[in-house]
Amino acid sequence: MAETKREIERKYEATGDDVRLPDLTKVTGVAGVVDKGVAELDAVYYDTQDLRLAADSLTLRRRTGGDDAGWHLKFPVATGIRDEIRAPLSPDVPRTLAALLRSRVRDTRLTPVVRLLSSRHVRHLLDGDGTLLAEVSVDAVRAERLSPAPGATAAWTEVEVELADDVDPALLDRVEKRLRKAGLRPSHSASKLARALAETAPDAPDTPVVLVVEKAPATDKTTDKTTDKTTDETTAGDHVLGYLRAQRDALVDLDPAVRRDLPDSVHQMRVATRRMRSAFKSYGKVLDRTVTDPVGEELKWLAGELGVDRDQEVLTERLQGRIAALPRPLLLGPVRGRLRIWSVARRSGSRRKTIAVLDSKRYLALLDTLDALLDGPPLRPAARRPVAQVVPKAVLKDYDRLAGRIAHALELGPGGPRDLAMHDARKAAKRARYAAEAAKPALGAPAKKFARRMKAVQTVLGDHQDSVVAREALRGLAIQAHLAGESAFTWGLLHGQEAATAADRERELPEVWRKASRPGLRERLLA
Repeated sequence: MAETKREIERKYEATGDDVRLPDLTKVTGVAGVVDKGVAELDAVYYDTQDLRLAADSLTLRRRTGGDDAGWHLKFPVATGIRDEIRAPLSPDVPRTLAALLRSRVRDTRLTPVVRLLSSRHVRHLLDGDGTLLAEVSVDAVRAERLSPAPGATAAWTEVEVELADDVDPALLDRVEKRLRKAGLRPSHSASKLARALAETAPDAPDTPVVLVVEKAPATDKTTDKTTDKTTDETTAGDHVLGYLRAQRDALVDLDPAVRRDLPDSVHQMRVATRRMRSAFKSYGKVLDRTVTDPVGEELKWLAGELGVDRDQEVLTERLQGRIAALPRPLLLGPVRGRLRIWSVARRSGSRRKTIAVLDSKRYLALLDTLDALLDGPPLRPAARRPVAQVVPKAVLKDYDRLAGRIAHALELGPGGPRDLAMHDARKAAKRARYAAEAAKPALGAPAKKFARRMKAVQTVLGDHQDSVVAREALRGLAIQAHLAGESAFTWGLLHGQEAATAADRERELPEVWRKASRPGLRERLLA
C-alpha cells in the first residue's frame, strides 16, 4: 500500500568535498542538534529511455538503506516542495506507482537510468521540548549512468535540510542564513537525479553547471495559459498550437492528480478537455477540422466520463443547500434521508469507473492521438498569417454566434423551448470565453476583458441551466416520496424555488448581455 508524505526541503552545495556544518544551535528556535550517524543509501532511478519523467521533474527510485527503504515517486508541488509517494520494496515497479505515471509513460518501458550511492551523515534539529524541527544531512554522492549511454560517473557532496511535519517553513530561512555564512550556497540543481543526469550525459562539460527549473504543478490551475508569449512575428499557427499544447500538458499532468483524488482535479481535467475541444472549433481557419473534429469527439467522451459523478455531486450539494435553508416546519417527511438514498442510487460507482477510464485503451489512444496531432498539425493557409490577422476574427465569430443564440432565447416565452435555447447560449458563451482566454497572449487586455464579460454571461446562463436540472431531479424525488407514502410538499416547495431562480436569471440576462456587448468591443479586439 502506497503512502504519501509532503517533503519540504532545500539543498546546498560547497566548492569542495570537505563540508563542515556551522553550529546550528545558533539558529533561533533550535535548542539542540543530535548526531544520528551515517547511513549508506543505494538508489536506482527509473525513467523511459527518452527521460520523460525527468523532463517533468518527476523522480522514481528504488532505494535500500536508511529508515525509509522502498520505492519512492516524487511529484513537484512548488519550488522546494514535493509529494513523495512511497511503496514497499519489490523487484518491479509497484502497480500503484506505475498507474500514476501512465499518462506520461503509456506503453513505454521504465528502465534504470542512474544509480546513486550516498553516504549520508544525518543530524536532527530539536526544539526545547526535544521535538524534531528538521533533518540536516551531508550527502557524499557517487552517481553512475546506467542508460542511455551507460558508464559515466560523477561525484559531489551536498547538504540537504528537510523540514519536519507541521513545522513553520520560516525555520528553513533561518537555517539557510546560517549555512550561507558558513560558505554554503543553494544548489543549482532541483534534485540529485537532475544533477546526475546532467553530469553523466555523453556531452556533459568538464565543469558542469546544472540549471533545473521545477515544472509548475497541474493543480495550480494554470491551464488557461500558453507557455509562449506572442510577438509580432508569431503566426496564428504557432499561437494556437502553443495554447493546445498547454491543454494537452494539463491533461497529462492532471491524470495522476485525479488518480490520487486531489481536490478539484477532476474538474480541472474536464476544463482542459473542453478548452482543447473549443479551440479546435474556434480556430478552424488555423487547423483542419476534418482532422480535429474526430479528436474533439474523443475529448467530449472523456469529459463526459469524468463528469458523471461530479455533476451528481454538484446537484446534490445544491439540493442540500436548499433544504438547509428551509425552516424546520416546512420539512415534511424524511426529506434528508430521501435525498441521501436518491443520491447514493444515482452514483455510478464512480471512483472505480473514473480510474478504469484512465486505464482504458481508448483514453491512452487519445493521448497518443493528441501528441501526433500536435507534432504534425493539420495546418490550413491561415496558420501562416500573423496572429493579429486571424485570432481576433475567430473570437468575434464566436461572439456573433453567442449573440444570435441569446437573441433567439430572449424571443421565446418561458418554458421548455426557452430552457433549451438558454442552454445552447450557455455553451456558446463558454466557447466565446475560452476563445478569448486563448487569445490573451496575442490581444492582451482587450481579450482579458472580453473573457471576463463572457464569463459573466456564462454564469447567469449556467445557474439557469442548473435550475432546470434541479427541477427535473426534484420532480423525480417528489414522485418517489409520493409512491412511498411520504409527503411531497417539501419537494414541491423546492421545485417552486428553483422555478423562481430560473425566472430571476431570465430577467437578469438582457441586462448582463447589454453590459457584455456594449459598443466598442469589436474595435478594441481588432485594434
